[in-house]
Amino acid sequence: MDHSRRAVFRHGMPRVREWAVWSLPRPLLALWSVVTCGYLAWTVAAAANFRFRLEDIVLFAALLGCGAFSVEVARRASEPTGVVKDVYAVWELPVVFLLPGLYALIVPVIRLTLTQLRVRRAPVYKRVYTVAAIGIAYGCARMVYLGMLPAHVDPRAYLWSHTSMWLVAAGSGAVTQWAINQGLILAVFKLEKPAASIKAALFSKEMLHNDATELCAALLVAVGMTVSELTLIIALPLTTLLQRSFRHAQLLSEARADAKTGLLNAAAWEREAGAEIARAVRTSSPLAVALLDLDRFKLINDTYGHLLGDEVLRAIADTMTGVLREYDLAGRFGGEEFVMLLPQTRATDAFRIAERVRAHIARLPITSPTGERVRVTASIGVAALDAGSSRELTELLAAADAALYRAKASGRDQVQMISTSRGLSAVRPSDDPDADTGFWQSGLRRTVTVAAEPVLSEDGRADGGGPAVRAAIAGGVHAAGAIQLPEVARPVDVAGTVGAEGSDSTATTSALAV
Repeated sequence: MDHSRRAVFRHGMPRVREWAVWSLPRPLLALWSVVTCGYLAWTVAAAANFRFRLEDIVLFAALLGCGAFSVEVARRASEPTGVVKDVYAVWELPVVFLLPGLYALIVPVIRLTLTQLRVRRAPVYKRVYTVAAIGIAYGCARMVYLGMLPAHVDPRAYLWSHTSMWLVAAGSGAVTQWAINQGLILAVFKLEKPAASIKAALFSKEMLHNDATELCAALLVAVGMTVSELTLIIALPLTTLLQRSFRHAQLLSEARADAKTGLLNAAAWEREAGAEIARAVRTSSPLAVALLDLDRFKLINDTYGHLLGDEVLRAIADTMTGVLREYDLAGRFGGEEFVMLLPQTRATDAFRIAERVRAHIARLPITSPTGERVRVTASIGVAALDAGSSRELTELLAAADAALYRAKASGRDQVQMISTSRGLSAVRPSDDPDADTGFWQSGLRRTVTVAAEPVLSEDGRADGGGPAVRAAIAGGVHAAGAIQLPEVARPVDVAGTVGAEGSDSTATTSALAV
């Protein structure tokens, strides 16, 4: 017997130590442990005072069957990754309001086990956290709901004698469940992706509307179940239609997003950017377009592999989302090329925003599987549309692409800018990157013309705006005479020397009449 125990200990413990959950960062692991242990303790406490009743089991089985049907619908449509919008609360909130508390705590275990087996296999620790978060949210919803009802009353009987008060109590419980569940998801979201946009992921208008619709449908099902269990026959097709509408909205969102980074894809960005530029021209508002190209990205892929390259792309996307404002448009054109549109932004502000993005990228803590720090830098070309000017998207893209080529030619890891109202020149930025007008006050002191020189990457190709940018520009620019593109030039400071010595940033700005 002792030998068997030692064998189990010897062979079992390494498996426990190899669980993926232990690889989580400490804050995430602490949150996972607290939420999971709290849920388990609550479930055990509820089970200690639980009594079986046949009618409760029948009602629970009926609602569980409807939930299982929704899982099968999700299986045919496939479950998306990331934050998933579903309609399972339509069947599970009635369990919270009409049955003893233990049922509310165990219903997410059954449903997510079925999801794991039938729909998509996700890391087990993620499923466990989801179960715990939903279970705690349901438990808190039940506490609020019962706290608003008189003590020792049958909730189903109370519904018919005090309908308004029951609906207020159930509605308060439903809102509590939503708030706690969102809060626990938000905690993980911020710890995992500090720079990501919370509003876009969890609190967009579309998602809030869907959540409100789901909670209202759950209340109607709960009321109907007090009349007859046959209400489920009527509610099931309606809820299935609601589920399909949620998935349709998700599909539309996924059709606009780049699968690897979550930013807008090229087609969606061009469509929305074109509308913004037309609005800016119509209202005489300033606007800027910026092209971002990672420096020597092919070398990163060749040295560390494409998996780490994909991690770099996601980190760049998170950085852009975190640095840019909510109404800015960030997209991925393809490969290592990104694009930004900055509405209501003057040339000086556009340069500062681009420089802030560049600086954040240069400080990204990317490490290889061997623990080696991977240095990632980016060159950015900015084209500013001054108030009152009239330009097309393709013209601004061509101008930004020209500025990007100058940034590459000037040594990379910098920002170059083109404005619609300034002549071609190169200036040295202020020593204080946070100063509001420092480098602009230094003035465009003199125009410089330097012989053109090609910029080649390690594989011998031109290192500047990539094929995706070229295709976007070629697709819309008809008259080359409409834009005066600069020669590839090295920036010269006011003293006539190349670059800005002693500066942490090699960023420069240039202006081109277009």
